[in-house]
Amino acid sequence: MLSRTSGPRPLPAVGRVLGTAAAGTCLLVAASACSSAVSIENADVPAWKATALPTASGTVLEDAGKILNRQPLVKDAADVPAGTYTLTMTCDGGGKAFFTVSAGGKTLAEAGAACNGSRESAKITVPSAGTVQVSASSVDAPLIYAYHLAAGS
Repeated sequence: MLSRTSGPRPLPAVGRVLGTAAAGTCLLVAASACSSAVSIENADVPAWKATALPTASGTVLEDAGKILNRQPLVKDAADVPAGTYTLTMTCDGGGKAFFTVSAGGKTLAEAGAACNGSRESAKITVPSAGTVQVSASSVDAPLIYAYHLAAGS
């Protein structure tokens, strides 16, 4: 009569293969949970902006695009009247985008937006008429962003 020793039995070859495949699948799912839901390189920025940040009346400066590295993207508008403005911004792709509003070489405001599709806003006071500049940047590139600076309180 054969006697068996108690203890764990080695997995058959099929079991080992399935176990390895399951572990690989778990790693793939975990890795994709950390990656961006938006494909930045293939993003249609105008189509995304149309739904993410609808146009606003009184807009004096706006931009949308892709931040692919840490270099700031700067846009300016000449002849912006003095007054109170609202900077509304959004981004997608993970991380955070930063926006700096300046006029005459002086920073008027700094604001940020979490890149999860939500909208953020900041009140800006432009003290005198002239050129206003908005700089968009991120340390979490790549991402897509949109903003507009509109008159009103």
